[in-house]
Amino acid sequence: MNTPSDSPDVLVAGGGAAGLFSAIAAAESGARVVVLEKNPRAGIKILMSGGSRCNITHHCDNRGIVSAYGSKGKFLHSPLASFTTQDTIDFFESEGVATKVEETGKVFPVSNRASDVLQAILLRAERAKVDFRYSEPVTQISIKAGIIETVSPKGFYKPKAFILTTGGLSFPRCGTTGDGYKFAASLGHTIQPTRPALVPVAISTPWVKELAGITVPDVKLTLSVRNNNDCLNVVGSTRGSVLFTHVGITGPCPLNLTRIEAPWEEPKSLYLEADFLPNFKSEEIAVLIQENSKAHGKKSIASLIAEWIPRRLVDALLAKDQLQGCKLAELSKANRSLAINLLKAAQLQVTGNLGYEKAEVTSGGIALEEVDFKSMRSRIHPNLFLAGEVLDLDGPIGGFNFQAAWSTGWLAGKNAAKTKNMVGENPI
Repeated sequence: MNTPSDSPDVLVAGGGAAGLFSAIAAAESGARVVVLEKNPRAGIKILMSGGSRCNITHHCDNRGIVSAYGSKGKFLHSPLASFTTQDTIDFFESEGVATKVEETGKVFPVSNRASDVLQAILLRAERAKVDFRYSEPVTQISIKAGIIETVSPKGFYKPKAFILTTGGLSFPRCGTTGDGYKFAASLGHTIQPTRPALVPVAISTPWVKELAGITVPDVKLTLSVRNNNDCLNVVGSTRGSVLFTHVGITGPCPLNLTRIEAPWEEPKSLYLEADFLPNFKSEEIAVLIQENSKAHGKKSIASLIAEWIPRRLVDALLAKDQLQGCKLAELSKANRSLAINLLKAAQLQVTGNLGYEKAEVTSGGIALEEVDFKSMRSRIHPNLFLAGEVLDLDGPIGGFNFQAAWSTGWLAGKNAAKTKNMVGENPI
């Protein structure tokens, strides 16, 4: 193919959250935009997110989003200035999707339907005259002397600007198979090592599986790594809700735990400790037990603890040391300490995590220092733009990752639209 079948102003690879918003922003800025999507429809991951409810953002200002990302959050200052958390809410409200803020700070559509979110985006894109080409993946990208050439099974494209928004490796059944990393690397970009994040943790501790379906609203999980001298080094901790499953634990607390860099592929080196009463110090629990022992001596230790956490969890924790039936008045000092230790430092044997199949995001990706955060432009190729999960940028659960996708996509689209008058120039 020597003659391009199409030469749009902006070509977007990937019709996910970042790709859709970059396409809309570019089209509304006057560019002719073509989106190549490997799936038969756009936004499949949007439909699956948040239990098919789609947590569109978090109820906080831009500083809250930046802070949630930790050391990499500073990269988001300009994208968030271009498209704020309030802009996200206004975008969907203006398209007829009413939103609500839940107690956790998560923002959802009132309808609890991710399909409403996607429909709103697609209607906006339709009004902007975005040209979608489905079941058409990008197979090759080359940039020579500032000229972009893109190949798909159906055509050869020569756009003025190219936006790479193919996502990461999470939820591969959505078509996110890491193609973007291969393309970016072929164009000279550095790819930071990738791994699944926001993914359930597999646990082999027998009593954990017996609790499938039980939720504990406030747990602190601390992850340590055992070194060659058999010493434990704490690598991080998270706090929040935990849901027990037949294979381990999920929920905000363990999902966020998997964002911590650790040898998840070598679970024997990992040590996970659960504090089921993080609001109480061990000494405070001891006092409560002593006070109840004096006032309600015939009450069992299990019944007392069940006032604080689910009874099934209490029974599971106390079972192996046969403490369930112990009366408070008969509880020895040693057994009291043992019960407190089970509550504050229960050991969970990690066998890994559930991998990319169940991961909500990918940690790692295109090195941020190679992307101009003020425009989302590649620092290597001025008419290449990068946005969304393909970047080395992952946030905690709660709408933070969608906000980063909307914002980086929007900024990329706005600036990509400007390149139609800049071919041959270096606008960085």
